Amino acid sequence: MFGQNKPVVFERYGRRRSPWRLPRWLVLLLVGAAAGAGSLFYVQERHLPPRLTAAASTQLQGDLERAEAERLRLQTQLATTTEQLDAALAQKKRQDAELAAPRAATQRLQDELSAVIAALPPDPRGGEVEVRASRFTANRGALAYDVVLTRERSPAQALAGSLQFNVLGSTARGSEASIELTPVAVSIGSQQVVRGSLPLPDGFKPRQVTVQVLDKPGGKPLGMRVMLVR
Repeated sequence: MFGQNKPVVFERYGRRRSPWRLPRWLVLLLVGAAAGAGSLFYVQERHLPPRLTAAASTQLQGDLERAEAERLRLQTQLATTTEQLDAALAQKKRQDAELAAPRAATQRLQDELSAVIAALPPDPRGGEVEVRASRFTANRGALAYDVVLTRERSPAQALAGSLQFNVLGSTARGSEASIELTPVAVSIGSQQVVRGSLPLPDGFKPRQVTVQVLDKPGGKPLGMRVMLVR
């Protein structure tokens, strides 16, 4: 009791302050950050696709660049093809315009020919196919012919047939003779002009031609007419 006296400290507010501690809000913030980082790591490792390595990332970047280059190439090719198509369409339009006039002229000629044929006298013998007019000329051992054929009704389908010429004339010796020339295949719509030439025997001089229209060579007669050779 007679030892060294120690000073007595009186707390102003009644007790001593405790040592310094972290604030609760800071502790909660740190815990939350740690929990978030752990959750993110867990989700990345367990549920998300694996993260790319540096090599895989470089390869992916290269693939993307090649894909972009291919896209640009195809876009350029498409633009070129489109230009070529536009040029082809423009050329076709010009060609159609250039052909329009000849087609119109051809149609006018066809209309005029139809009008002329309609004005021809009818075939006196009649028949399913009428021989409306013809012209025969002998030149250099051949018989040239122009024959106009018509059908009464305007058919939806052309009629296939055969044109047979029986020629009456004189031979090189001066005797009368009748010869049958090679049949000519025809296709007859509402009207048909048949033109051509057939060889004659040497020295034969034709004077008259009997025109027969048959359904086939040597078949059923569809029309007939006798014409002179000029």
